Amino acid sequence: MIVRIVRMEFQEENLDTFHKIFDESKSQIRHFPGCYHLEILKDSTYPHIRYTYSIWENEASLEAYRNSGLFASVWQKTKVLFSGKAQAWSMEPWERID
Repeated sequence: MIVRIVRMEFQEENLDTFHKIFDESKSQIRHFPGCYHLEILKDSTYPHIRYTYSIWENEASLEAYRNSGLFASVWQKTKVLFSGKAQAWSMEPWERID
């Protein structure tokens, strides 16, 4: 299992546009083979920063998505809205606390 977190810093005037892009594509991403979960998080301190939090079956599933036309389309529309460079982390669960 792979947990992917992407931090995106937006120009505040572009947040509504980003939310529209996310709303239009979230169902397709969530149904992409190997995607178990996808959500968007708002930074509690900086209102212009958003994070995507997704869970993937494995690294191959994540890479298949990242090499897909769906990702290319969504990312092309999203990255022009940034006010800073996006950051991304891929992690594997080490220990789960229930």
